[in-house]
Amino acid sequence: MELPLNGRVAIVTGSSRGIGRAIAIHLSSLGANLVVNYVTNSTQADLLVSELSSNSSTLRAIAVQADVSDPSGPKTLFDRAEEAFGSPVHIFVNSAGITDSKNQTISSMPLEEFDAIFNVNARGAFLCCQEAANRIVRGGGGRIVMITTCLVEMLVPKYGAYTASKAAAQTMARVLAKELKGTRITVNCVAPGAIATDMFFEGRTEEDIRRVAGMNAMGRLGETKDVVPVVGFLCGDEAEWVNGQVIQATGGRV
Repeated sequence: MELPLNGRVAIVTGSSRGIGRAIAIHLSSLGANLVVNYVTNSTQADLLVSELSSNSSTLRAIAVQADVSDPSGPKTLFDRAEEAFGSPVHIFVNSAGITDSKNQTISSMPLEEFDAIFNVNARGAFLCCQEAANRIVRGGGGRIVMITTCLVEMLVPKYGAYTASKAAAQTMARVLAKELKGTRITVNCVAPGAIATDMFFEGRTEEDIRRVAGMNAMGRLGETKDVVPVVGFLCGDEAEWVNGQVIQATGGRV
């Protein structure tokens, strides 16, 4: 049986580690050819590319360095994808993002740290959406998925800048879904809860981690395996009727 994404080209930003890495692996398992994006972690990106291509006689993945907050970044990703695979891009997943590891309040956060978060999470989302809207294949199979956060709904103190930046990304994605009427390109967001990745653990104590896990109806932190099937579904043909949505993948907060 043919894999559901066989021969399609997918770009996953921020995919050298964490949720982005897991998404890239999952989409590859569904048949997609992958562009693994990184900014600084070339070693991890190259290792992932080797892993994705290890059981194939044809090119299955490439690593591309690009900063999504720079206007040239998303363009570079699409240019390299088309060059490597000889095909327009079908799927774009924006998983690149940074957070405030110090968990600062709005009143105490330095402006330069606010700007850094918005530069990647909001400006980067805009630039990615813009490039993807103009270059993803039209007429069927075109998918844009933005990885955001459940905090947009929860509005937890000390995550104000991060939450606001992801709220901006969600809003742009939902508007873009309407602007792409007639193209058969869908635009959706996946909003995970607390996921056990390096970014989540950074700056947190063991007590913090236990407390967050205890707030979940499942009694644990999420894992990347809890998120990637949702993304995989949204990237497939079966999800064409799901458009302009924010899918919460949280395990249930209590």
